[in-house]
Amino acid sequence: MLTLYITRHGQTEWNVQSRMQGWADSPLTATGVSAAIQLGKRLQDVPLHAVYSSTSGRAIDTAQLIIGERHIPLIQKEDLREINVGEWQGMLSSEIERDFADQVKTYYKHPNHFESTSGENFHSLKERVLRTVEEISTTHPAGHVLIVTHGVVKKCLINHFTGAQLDSLWDPPFIHGTSLTMMEIDNESQKFTMIGDMSHAEEARKPTKAQ
Repeated sequence: MLTLYITRHGQTEWNVQSRMQGWADSPLTATGVSAAIQLGKRLQDVPLHAVYSSTSGRAIDTAQLIIGERHIPLIQKEDLREINVGEWQGMLSSEIERDFADQVKTYYKHPNHFESTSGENFHSLKERVLRTVEEISTTHPAGHVLIVTHGVVKKCLINHFTGAQLDSLWDPPFIHGTSLTMMEIDNESQKFTMIGDMSHAEEARKPTKAQ
C-alpha cells in the first residue's frame, strides 16, 4: 500500500495581499516558513521514500523546509503546478472581481463550466494532476511519498477521489498553507484518512481567494 502525504505550499507574500498567483510566484512569509518547518517536524518519523514538488518556487521552498536535514529525493513536476489563470495572475482579488465579474462568478459557483481567456480550465488541471498521481503510484507501489503542491490542485484531488461533482469543488474544507491530507492507495482503491489537517501549525491563517 502507498500512503500519500499531500500538502499545499506555505503562506506567501501574495497570499497575504490577496493577490492571485497561479503560475506566477512570490516568496514564503515568515509564517509560511515556520509552518513548513513545523510540518517537517510532524513528519520526521515518517520514512518518506521521495518528495514530489510543483516547479513553483513557493512549493520547492516548502518542500525543502519540510525535508530539512533528511536525505530524501526531491523530484520537481510541472504538472503539480497551480491552475494557470492567465491574465488574473498577479492581480488582486478585488481587481479580478471588478474586471472579470462574470468569469469570477463561474470560477467559484460553476467551476465545471469555467473557461479562462488565456489560462486553463479545471478539467485540464485535473487531467494533468491525476496523470502525475498515477505516475507516482506506479513508481512507488508501496511506501510513503510526500507531494507539495497548491490549493486548487489539492481541492481537485479531494474532489475527484471522493467522487464529488466538479461544481462542488469549493465546498469545505478550505485548504490552508501546509495543511496535511493523507490518502492510501491500495491496488485500484483510494481512501482519504485525513483532509486539510493543521494540527502542526500554531495558528491556521484566514482563508483567501488568492491561490
